[in-house]
Amino acid sequence: MEHTVQWVRTSWTKRSRGGEGAARRNAAPVGFVLPSGRASSAHVVRTALEVRTAHVVRMAEREGFAPRETQEELRGIAVGLREADGRLRVLPRVDPLFGLPPRLRRPPAVRLRPGEWVRWQLNHRFSSATGTQDWSYWLDTYNIAYGPVDAEVFLSEPTVFVDECGPLR
Repeated sequence: MEHTVQWVRTSWTKRSRGGEGAARRNAAPVGFVLPSGRASSAHVVRTALEVRTAHVVRMAEREGFAPRETQEELRGIAVGLREADGRLRVLPRVDPLFGLPPRLRRPPAVRLRPGEWVRWQLNHRFSSATGTQDWSYWLDTYNIAYGPVDAEVFLSEPTVFVDECGPLR
């Protein structure tokens, strides 16, 4: 069965940790309308090699959190998807481990039935190896639907929401 993947990455530095910068960052959307031709059965692009794509949206502090949309191969997205027993198993991969804020443990995978979708959020923080550059942060939001969908599916409330965000200091 078909599935739709939308990956939204919001990235920022300490300049957007408070005040106006944080207000702009927090106002950034976590779900977008699918590009034309991506809804329903057209949303999974397949070739003879079975290459699948994802709708990717990046928003960066240095660009005023303006969304930049692209299509990328699904195998390059850090999320594990597997169909079994009429369900889609979803579990984002966490790479690299050094970018994670402290978490007690990861939640289990989500198993979606046809017609359901999950919004899964993970955050990360990084510093330069020498400590000479400022901290940088990002929020990854994975919107994943199982079965046919319309273009505005990720603007609605998800069937399942997983908040795997930790403290960023």
